[in-house]
Amino acid sequence: MELFYSTDISCSRVYLDQEESAHCIRVLRHRAGDMISVIDGKGSLYLCRLTSADAKRAEAEILEAHEDFGTHPYNLTMAVCPTKNIDRYEWFVEKATEIGIDAIAPVLGDHSERKVIKPERLERIALSAAKQSLKGAVPEILPLQSIREFVGSAAPDALKLIAYCDETLERDKRLSIKDVLHQNHERGQEISILIGPEGDFSPEEVALALESGWIPVHLGESRLRTETAALTATAAVYLEFL
Repeated sequence: MELFYSTDISCSRVYLDQEESAHCIRVLRHRAGDMISVIDGKGSLYLCRLTSADAKRAEAEILEAHEDFGTHPYNLTMAVCPTKNIDRYEWFVEKATEIGIDAIAPVLGDHSERKVIKPERLERIALSAAKQSLKGAVPEILPLQSIREFVGSAAPDALKLIAYCDETLERDKRLSIKDVLHQNHERGQEISILIGPEGDFSPEEVALALESGWIPVHLGESRLRTETAALTATAAVYLEFL
């Protein structure tokens, strides 16, 4: 199934922007009368018939609408510090979108090396991954903010987890993300997971998170890169709700 994306949707019509129209008409050679599938980025899928094969603004008639297309039974926000090599962060955005995620919050920590990102590029990557993995919802890329800001702004009733390397804690006193998710399994659960930079969180950031009700978790025996840890946590949530 080839998916197109549009935010210009009425009760009976869909209009594709110039980029989507060019791909539909010039690349895929669709013509008036052809059937196409369109997502709105919020979870809905529209089955449509092309009525105008304009390569700058294609128009289609809505025949069917389906809600909750390719969605998942949880609400997951991953707060992840951008990696020094931005390609790795973009890889995480792509793969997390394919698995199932609702929002990605780039956060800056005391030990962060990269302090600048291009949110528009991350949004394009997330949209492409959502279309490729047949999802109606595109994850939101939240504004860049500090770890302290994110910790303080998380929903009070959310399950809030912070994964970090604390070698001062004995292994048997640490909680695995698998166990914590299993103990708090609830459909529709709002979950926030915080992943630090390659230099890990500062002691002050960890202390603030714990004081704010965040639960410390580990992701297994291996020491993981930031993007690998973030994807591991995303996959753990996905598998818990299968």
